[in-house]
Amino acid sequence: MSSEILNAMKISAMGMRAQGTRIRVITENVANADTTGQTPGADPFRRQTITFKNEMDKQAGVKLVEVNDIGEDMKTPFPMKFIPDHPAADDNGYVKLPNINPLIEVMDVREAQRSYEANLGMIEQSKNMVLRTIDLLRS
Repeated sequence: MSSEILNAMKISAMGMRAQGTRIRVITENVANADTTGQTPGADPFRRQTITFKNEMDKQAGVKLVEVNDIGEDMKTPFPMKFIPDHPAADDNGYVKLPNINPLIEVMDVREAQRSYEANLGMIEQSKNMVLRTIDLLRS
């Protein structure tokens, strides 16, 4: 099998792994969209973010995408909502809510799914090329 085809499959597999991690982070954000603090003034769940990096595979001579960091969104403020009887309400009756926008999370997960599917399609195409080559060699 050609090393170029193997490299293409390796690049796509690493892309799938990275997008799978991204989907997991997004689903954790959605699952915690209503998770507030438990004590007055306590911070709620903070939106997680993911960054990627290119890593050189020196043996194959190709750049692969990898997860660089899973961090927290420190830029987006927590929205406040007046819920005076909530255990996390401050002295004025306001509760900090998670800094998660479900619409953004849905758009992010759709993008990650499309990227995952594109990488999967690339692996399928590479596999088909290998199978066609084997069939030609048998003839």
